[in-house]
Amino acid sequence: MTTILHISDLHFGTEVPHAVQALLRLARAAPPDVLIVSGDVTQRARRAQFDAAADFIGRLAATQVLVVAGNHDIPLFDLPRRLFAPYAGYGRAFGADLEPRLALPDVRIAGVHTARAWRHVVGHVTAAQAARSAAWLADGPADALRIVVTHHPLAAPDAQDEAQRVRGVGAALPHWWQAGVHLALGGHIHRPYFMPLHGLRVEGRGCLWLAQAGTAVSHRLRAPWPHSVNRLRRDAPSRWSIERWNLEPGDSEFTLHEAMTLDTQHGRAAP
Repeated sequence: MTTILHISDLHFGTEVPHAVQALLRLARAAPPDVLIVSGDVTQRARRAQFDAAADFIGRLAATQVLVVAGNHDIPLFDLPRRLFAPYAGYGRAFGADLEPRLALPDVRIAGVHTARAWRHVVGHVTAAQAARSAAWLADGPADALRIVVTHHPLAAPDAQDEAQRVRGVGAALPHWWQAGVHLALGGHIHRPYFMPLHGLRVEGRGCLWLAQAGTAVSHRLRAPWPHSVNRLRRDAPSRWSIERWNLEPGDSEFTLHEAMTLDTQHGRAAP
């Protein structure tokens, strides 16, 4: 059965060695068919940081890898590069396509680029971006898991993080709902959570779910949340487990913290 490992906000240049080793052990214990990295692979978009991040991602030994860029993957202080070649370093490490896609028999995954060179923190998505990804996602097997990957969160669990929600999401979500997208994966705020995106619904598919990951290996933790990653496993033809794994303070291994199941035929999820 297909296994997907979702990690985010590596911030290489600020990585914690014991977290790096713990994540390598987690991946080797259950080698992922797909590795998803939802942005901020570096701290300052420097060549050495991209090289270290790419090497680490390769050591996770996933069969296929999908990486999207985050706001930290754009040079902050090098203004000429920020203005004229903001993704040169990212492209050298991970390819020039800022909206990569992966198609497997049981899952379709679309990266959607939300970082912007002219903004330092806040992300943005356009209706045109959503429409392009939605059309591709919809063109797959009926019971395939459909995933959108962004760096910035599509929704916040409370007012504390509402300002970090990606701009333009109101116009984007209807396209994804109509395409039958089941799950959105993201990062950015170093706060892990699962939540349903209530609102528009597609008959027979329920609502779209959001699974955010915290920082996987950086010391830039946001209290009280520890290092965390998400793991998705296909347990049956139309049933997936979505798990959050935490590296708690003082621990040497990632451990399962919470899980839910998602039915791709009916869009239902349950703890």
